[in-house]
Amino acid sequence: MMEIEPSHIPETDWRMRVFESLSFPTLILKPNKTIITANQVFLKTFEVTMDQVVGRTCHEIFFDSPKPCADDICPFPKVLASKSGHSVFRKRKTANHGDTWEDRVFSPILDDHGEIIYIMESIRDVTHVKTLERTLHETKEFLEQIIHSSASAMVAADRSGNMLLMNHAAEALMGFSLENIPEDKTIENIYPPGEAREIMKQLRDEEFGGPGKLVSRRTTLLNNEGMEIPVEMTAAIIYEGDDEVATMGIYNDLRDKLAVEKKLRETQAQLHQSEKMASLGQLAAGVAHEINNPLTGILFNVSMATETLGEGDPNLEKLRCVIEDVNRCKEIVKNLLAYGRQSTPIKNILPLNTIVDQSLSLIRDQKFFGNIIVEKDLSQEMILIHADKTQIIQVIINLVMNAGAAMDSEGILRLHTYRDKPGKKAFLEVSDTGSGITDENLSKIFDPFFTTKELGKGTGLGLSTSYGIIQENGGNISVKETGREGTTFLVELPLYVPSDNAQIIY
Repeated sequence: MMEIEPSHIPETDWRMRVFESLSFPTLILKPNKTIITANQVFLKTFEVTMDQVVGRTCHEIFFDSPKPCADDICPFPKVLASKSGHSVFRKRKTANHGDTWEDRVFSPILDDHGEIIYIMESIRDVTHVKTLERTLHETKEFLEQIIHSSASAMVAADRSGNMLLMNHAAEALMGFSLENIPEDKTIENIYPPGEAREIMKQLRDEEFGGPGKLVSRRTTLLNNEGMEIPVEMTAAIIYEGDDEVATMGIYNDLRDKLAVEKKLRETQAQLHQSEKMASLGQLAAGVAHEINNPLTGILFNVSMATETLGEGDPNLEKLRCVIEDVNRCKEIVKNLLAYGRQSTPIKNILPLNTIVDQSLSLIRDQKFFGNIIVEKDLSQEMILIHADKTQIIQVIINLVMNAGAAMDSEGILRLHTYRDKPGKKAFLEVSDTGSGITDENLSKIFDPFFTTKELGKGTGLGLSTSYGIIQENGGNISVKETGREGTTFLVELPLYVPSDNAQIIY
């Protein structure tokens, strides 16, 4: 077939008119990459004349290179081999040294026998699209950085519950990553049963921040090991038009916050207890002083009366009973004064373990230990305290006697000592295997005259006196734990760090 040079194509030829009407810069090339014509859009876009283009190759025009482009990047070989169109994205330097992205489409022109005689190359400037793609990619990366750097856990899921997004905080919280989600894990079963449905119900309710929004809700998440994690969450439904396509949840771990709140409540309760005990202590001390003087007078007069009676006098035994009761009252007064901290402790440096052993040996009624197994878990380290020896022994005896009464003189009594050297604290735990302290009584056990014992078997001053003594010696006494398995009292005292000239009292 004889080639028709473009210059010889009549202007009335409709094919030439179609070629010139193309909106993109377009070339007609021979299979050897020689340009035979260009449309006016090409000449205008690239600011060249027809004479500058015709007879030259595409690589000379576009890249000012005598060498053709490599076959792996040039579509020409593919077009010739497949006799079908191909395209390629190319970046080209412009005259002002800027980068231009072009989408080049190569289409074969076949003769009557189906052989390629020409190749048409259309060039579309896609620099704007590429710039938008790059901007979108950079924006996406920036948003991902924001999401992954957030301290709050973020999880997004589709309508089927499949998780689509998890940031690093969510992966740490849940115990798995987006790449290794367990097969049975969906957004629904990271919550306790029924919770996900309740959250979706609130998300669609206008009362909880408006449709599609959940401003704040406390809930529980289940991590990969089934551990319950308290969280505060906000959530939203993601829409495409009016259709729900996904959900998004943001979670803040509340474990540390709840621990602080619990500690604050305990501290406030201790402060309230201390204030209450201080008021009661002042009252007890005042009552003790008022009672002590008449008791002393009664004891003096009764003692004088007994000296005037002979051994056979029937009133002598009655007066001796009066003396015994007066002495019992004076002992109660003594305890009241100790509780009210009106006595001055005589402090010495004492080894805590030795004080524990001495306290046990001073319990006069050894039948008390008949059916009680005493377990001593005393620290192998030296634990020194700076306290009044007599007072600390009194506290230990009170705790041991109370433990025995709680077990009805049958069970296991355990005494455990340990220390916190960096915190400079010494600890004594006294545990029993009794029935525990009820919630109703727990807040009253250190109140004076409060007792659960039968009438006449307890004054209710043992624990209240112990509380006052330990406070006076710079420490604290509390119920560490109580329940059906028993009760543990914790005594905390300042740990003494000895100097070279310290004198320790055994």
